[in-house]
Amino acid sequence: MIRDTVAFLRHNGIKALLAAEQAVKKAGGAKVTGNLFDCECKYVGSDVKIISETGDSTFIAKMNPDGTVNGGGFKILVTTDLHLLSDAEKRNKTLRLLCRQIADVKPDLVIFTGDVVLTDCQQIDAIQFGNLMEKMGVYWAYIFGNHEAREEKEFHKYFLMKNFASFPHCLSKIGDERLFGYGNFFINIMGAENKLLQSLCFLDSGRDICDYYRAEYNIPEDMKGYDFIKRNQMYFYENNIKSLRDKYGDFKSMLFIHIPLPEYREVMELDGNGGRPTGRAKVLYGHLYEEVGCSEYNSGMFDKILELGSTQAVFAGHDHVNDFCAEYKGVHLVYAQCGGYDQYTMGDNFGTPEKDWPQGATIVDIGPDGSAEYRQRFNRIYLDPAD
Repeated sequence: MIRDTVAFLRHNGIKALLAAEQAVKKAGGAKVTGNLFDCECKYVGSDVKIISETGDSTFIAKMNPDGTVNGGGFKILVTTDLHLLSDAEKRNKTLRLLCRQIADVKPDLVIFTGDVVLTDCQQIDAIQFGNLMEKMGVYWAYIFGNHEAREEKEFHKYFLMKNFASFPHCLSKIGDERLFGYGNFFINIMGAENKLLQSLCFLDSGRDICDYYRAEYNIPEDMKGYDFIKRNQMYFYENNIKSLRDKYGDFKSMLFIHIPLPEYREVMELDGNGGRPTGRAKVLYGHLYEEVGCSEYNSGMFDKILELGSTQAVFAGHDHVNDFCAEYKGVHLVYAQCGGYDQYTMGDNFGTPEKDWPQGATIVDIGPDGSAEYRQRFNRIYLDPAD
């Protein structure tokens, strides 16, 4: 395919450019270009191995030194909305704290739920971001937010996902191109005795409601705003869950998207002091400080989740200062912790001191039986002036 050849040439051309700039920087002893991230990271390494792959799925397992599958737990670090832009100071602060989180947590998998690499040199910095993650030696996955690209099937977005997926430790995939968007894929975590520990589904949640879909979904002309999960994505989700169930029996799964589902609005409502529980869900932790930025159109993804009965949690980003986790109709609705500083913050919105900002990561601890627990890990633990 011509565009795959173009993607290959672009990718390797950018890698050569970055390598040359690194050499100039090293020889000169100083940063001489705006293309380079000024952030060092520690090698963490991984006991995870890729067992098998298909066009839209990867099967992985945590391994023992003797080559057998580790039957213990599995740790995931989830973060979102890094908003890496052109402010070098804020960008490097975001990356430095991300690297510290990964180095200290030592996760088996790192997941980014969109709006991460948004710089003016986006194609270059996608590769630079991949280089940074590869230096840490941990497996990672990336899905698109609403800011990476404007059109769902444009080459720009295709090339971005191609850039990410080319890295050995990145488990993202282009996915079936008949589906909406790019980056619809599964990561299946295997446990001992060929047990499916957790199946992680990743879907491109788009950008804005566009006219192309109005007739198909009977969406009124005056309904505007954020996008929604499409029917072909729901079929993809359903078919994979059913196929995995036929092979492995009952298992637990999670869904990762950028734009939250409309059901997130059932959890809390804003009042003068922030969010207060609606009573329709059990709030486990966190807060609502801005309106849920979901689509005004409900395409039925949550109903499909309830129908299949496998997915125990949905992770979303998008709303930078919302960070609650709640149980709604037996499913955990989780806001991944925002990790970026070059976008609106609790300081901008409420005048809150940085020691109380929610930036950080969400840690998911998966047990040997596939059960999961979620906890917040804030970047503010690293704000000691001596750091």
